[in-house]
Amino acid sequence: MSKPSDLRFTVPFIRGLRADPKGRELTFFDGRVPGFGVRIKPTGSKTYFLQYRDAYGRQRKCVIGAVWTRDRQDGLEPTEALKRARQMHAAVQAGADPAAARDGNRHAKTVSQLCDEHLKAAANRLKPSTLLMDRSRIENHVRPLIGSRPVASLKPADLEQFYSDIAAGKSVRHDKEGKTARGGVAKGGKAQAARTLEMMGSILQRAVDDGTLPSNPARAVRHKKAKPPKPPFSFDAVKALGAAMRELEAEGEGLTGIRAARTLLLTGFRRMEALTLKWGMVDAPAHCARFADTKTGPQTRPMGQAALDYLASFKPQDARPKDFVFPGDGKAGHYVGAPKAWARMAKRAKITGVSLHGLRHWFASAAAEMNYSELVIAGMIGHKIGSVTGRYATTPDSALVAAADAVSARLASTLGD
Repeated sequence: MSKPSDLRFTVPFIRGLRADPKGRELTFFDGRVPGFGVRIKPTGSKTYFLQYRDAYGRQRKCVIGAVWTRDRQDGLEPTEALKRARQMHAAVQAGADPAAARDGNRHAKTVSQLCDEHLKAAANRLKPSTLLMDRSRIENHVRPLIGSRPVASLKPADLEQFYSDIAAGKSVRHDKEGKTARGGVAKGGKAQAARTLEMMGSILQRAVDDGTLPSNPARAVRHKKAKPPKPPFSFDAVKALGAAMRELEAEGEGLTGIRAARTLLLTGFRRMEALTLKWGMVDAPAHCARFADTKTGPQTRPMGQAALDYLASFKPQDARPKDFVFPGDGKAGHYVGAPKAWARMAKRAKITGVSLHGLRHWFASAAAEMNYSELVIAGMIGHKIGSVTGRYATTPDSALVAAADAVSARLASTLGD
């Protein structure tokens, strides 16, 4: 080994270094920066490093970078390595410990690892559909854009950029010809960006709770979450819908689709809650439907008398508790043609911007126009309202039943027979 003052690393010198034939690791030092050296492994690979003592007197060694070669063109030439060695040495003199910082970053939890923890913990907590969406957003947006970032390094500005990248479609996969790839395509856009940012807020809260982050950087990006516009509502539109239903029925439109749409409007149920409803779930004496599972867990949902009367008007005499209220065309399964049937009804009634799910919003809007409070409306349509007693109630609150009676009666009357 040469003495530190004997050498100046030059291109010819560095490139002329060869592995030791006896299989030993060789080390040479450049005298211009204390501890600045190059290491040649028995395999022939060459690496620049800085050797120094930390604040506790311990000898430390920190890699600066690989040596440039034709096979390793991302490596460093001697002049660049020298420049970095001087910067690192100055940092050591100021009290820094580059090796400790390197080890900390190397072992720091990454965003991908935090996401893995989230998916594992949520496996028995989230509904399967929600877990599937979280996994899709993580694989398609989070891992490609910020997955390798240390969690502790994230700042609100990083989440701002994350949102902007998804909105701009930077996480969308493409094939070799530049076309969007098939199968599990990751779509960008502001709506997808907002939903993914909201999910990241929940995931990053784990890092806040365990002390990795002082605060949640996703929560600071408040202006990114936008609520979707509510579908336009008026009782005149409901009246037009009723007329369209009668016209289409007279023209041979399938009754199941019309019945499903009318039930959605009279109950405020979610689309799949209504379409998968079974007769055994309808408790007419208690004025409710009993759902074993909903978006917010098991629920007893109030039903107005007008809605119950409408269901009773077409209930088969031999209906069994396990039979679907809206059966499909086959021997088993529920009705699946509701979206197309609704499209025909909406077109005839000249209603735009309202989906089947929008009928649930119409129920809530009707209740609002009838001056019911947000708390009562939330209880009628099954939103989580934080009621302790509500968690254990086996029958709906009488005030909610009375409200559901009034709202469904007003809507049924407006629809007409």
